[in-house]
Amino acid sequence: MTIALSASAPRVLWWSHGGRQYSRDRIIRDAFHGLNWVIQDFRPAVSLLGDVEASLRRLPTPDLVWVPCFRQRDAEAAQRWAKKRSVPLIFDPLISAYDKQVFERQKFSSDSRAAQRLLTRERRLFQNSTRLIADTGCHAQYFQQTHHVDSQRVDVIPVSAEEQLFVPQPPKAVSEPVHVMFYGSFIGLQGPQFIAEAARQVPELRWTFIGSGPLLSECQTILKNCDHATFVPRVPYDALPDRIGRADILLGVFGNSDKAGRVIPNKVYQALACGRPVITQSSSAYPSAMRRLSAVESGVTWVAPGQPQQIADAVRQLAANAHALPKIGRAARGAYNRWLNNDMVRECLAAVIEQVTGVSGAARRPAA
Repeated sequence: MTIALSASAPRVLWWSHGGRQYSRDRIIRDAFHGLNWVIQDFRPAVSLLGDVEASLRRLPTPDLVWVPCFRQRDAEAAQRWAKKRSVPLIFDPLISAYDKQVFERQKFSSDSRAAQRLLTRERRLFQNSTRLIADTGCHAQYFQQTHHVDSQRVDVIPVSAEEQLFVPQPPKAVSEPVHVMFYGSFIGLQGPQFIAEAARQVPELRWTFIGSGPLLSECQTILKNCDHATFVPRVPYDALPDRIGRADILLGVFGNSDKAGRVIPNKVYQALACGRPVITQSSSAYPSAMRRLSAVESGVTWVAPGQPQQIADAVRQLAANAHALPKIGRAARGAYNRWLNNDMVRECLAAVIEQVTGVSGAARRPAA
């Protein structure tokens, strides 16, 4: 949503070709609104020529330019335009295109010319931003080490969940058998094949897999002729909270790549916000105080990445104490409220924009 411009409110120019918004973007935009900023959208017709279009259209000079997640293609033109006008620019890439293409998709080998060109270009984009945003401390360290971004110019803003949608789900009687659910895009980072192998070991419980993607067929093969496992096509985004509410245990990610250890995935934020117990891989991406807590205290059971046996053992242990699942679910929402909620996003954003623009970042709390 674009709010009408106000002479008294600071303005951020949201620079994104096509205007597509992800949940990360919507949460950040809500945070700007909560901080009394006005968002002006600019959608260049051609990413690489965005600065030319912005000049021809005589866009008013804002207080800040924001390039949202996944928009590496927009960043260079936005940087040229912002530099000419001495306007700070913040880039929130969320991921590294180099990391994704080389190590996740394995499109290029790391020592190939194509990979090195991609790395060189992305380094320039990251380094030429006034500030670079990372979603976790682990990702911030990656940007510093791999892209040589000065540590003083990388800030962390957590992803969180869309709280208007992912609300605490009503208490439910524990299913018989206990219902375990995974939803996702079935990519290597999520490690769905490890979940499928765990599910095969625990036929006494009910397992639901929602979504589609590259590893779906492998998971279906692992669980062929297993009546306790059901595969459901992708469901609408706004139907996810209800689906989460129907389950007793939610599964996060278990991929054994470096990237999997640097992220807190949307599904974990969302499940915790909905107040359901979560099993996911242990990672230093999470707040250290949260990782020190037991499942009863945090709502999360931690396992090692790429270990189906540990997933199976964790599920069995929770199911064996099914009477405690509602309590663990309440702890999950408590952990979300303490470390991962939208207030944290606003506070982190406020600190960054005050440092780069001088505009006070006092958050405006929603009315009760």
